[in-house]
Amino acid sequence: MNYKMLFLTALSAWGLSFPSMAEDLLHLSWPADYDAVKYELRISKKSGGTMEKVMEETAYASDVLLREQGRLSDPKGLYWQEEPYDFDGNSIGPVTAPKPLASSAAVIHREAPLPRPDRSSEKGGALLYPVYTYTALPGAATYEIEILAQYPENTEGTAPSKYHIGGGDFQYTDYYDDMPRFGTWYWRVRGKDEKGNPVGEWSLPQKREFSTTGYTIGLYGDSITHGGGRMSYGPNDLEYSYGHYLDFKTINLGDSGNTSQDMVERFDKDVLPFHLKYLLIMGGSNSLRGGVPAESVIADLKTIQEKCRENGIVPILLTLPPINPASIDKVFHEPTAENWEEEFRKVNEFIRTQPHIDTAAAFPYENVMPPDLALDGLHGDVEAKKRIAAVINEHIGEFGVLTEGATSAGASSF
Repeated sequence: MNYKMLFLTALSAWGLSFPSMAEDLLHLSWPADYDAVKYELRISKKSGGTMEKVMEETAYASDVLLREQGRLSDPKGLYWQEEPYDFDGNSIGPVTAPKPLASSAAVIHREAPLPRPDRSSEKGGALLYPVYTYTALPGAATYEIEILAQYPENTEGTAPSKYHIGGGDFQYTDYYDDMPRFGTWYWRVRGKDEKGNPVGEWSLPQKREFSTTGYTIGLYGDSITHGGGRMSYGPNDLEYSYGHYLDFKTINLGDSGNTSQDMVERFDKDVLPFHLKYLLIMGGSNSLRGGVPAESVIADLKTIQEKCRENGIVPILLTLPPINPASIDKVFHEPTAENWEEEFRKVNEFIRTQPHIDTAAAFPYENVMPPDLALDGLHGDVEAKKRIAAVINEHIGEFGVLTEGATSAGASSF
């Protein structure tokens, strides 16, 4: 099972509740706590010198849409606070000081989920397999995502566009595209009720662009490379991408859920169009924890190396960070192969005989990933991704790559 499906399986156990329908929405946001899994949002009013709670809501991201109706029909005189929580429901930070709701929230007149900002132009943000992220719409039980070849001819209402080229129905707020996208395209999202009827209308389309030119170095792998972590954060949250912390420009060719065999099979269509000089390769974790023998993963890595060399690409293998089966079982209720440690060891021993960067060396914990570095035992949270990037930054120059601030003679720039 891949990361996005594991995440959804665990998230569904918490349950989600939604207020009833109305017209205007209030968009409220706050700085993210990257150790949090969720937040408790409290709205209160002053009564007799004390704060009297008006409503409380759970948010799984650092923003939320609220309906401006009922108890929120007049935001004046209301105050809001948020408090971060961990996976087990424990508070991990102080409740913020009360802030006036009327001056903090933006009024949204469109009855639709709110697409979050496109971060693809930031360092590490260029994803071959896009992820579309949006703020939940109150009253929606599921969502429909529409991927469009052109700007839609209809931006009002709920009718589909004649430019539809992809998408589908989804329950949560990070939609993973199952196709690589090139050129220019658009996407939008609308809510649906429990019977599949539209709730409101489409969001305004968000433009996306992606080019095969201008890249020298690629990142190739599964969800550890694709990005995301801490249960509530997907690849658009670049803080959970090791590519975000590298000292050089990269294209992220990761695809969540990949096995090493998947990486072999998609190499020609997903790597070759970019005419890269270097490929950083991290793959096999999903295979090994699922019981695939180390010998099969090693054979796949050798095939990827051969394909690189046949096409003038320098393959740089990355050793596999450790996993934590207890954490995987706690969060995802997924088993791990009993002999995983020995199989990981075999693969990493092979990698260390090849041109490589030893990213696993950043986690010297008897081959078990601590929960504070990877809540789910697999993907690595912010600190883990920073550690992976730090090791790569330290050693990438050995392959002739010139990083930011580097002055070594003979190194090639990007």
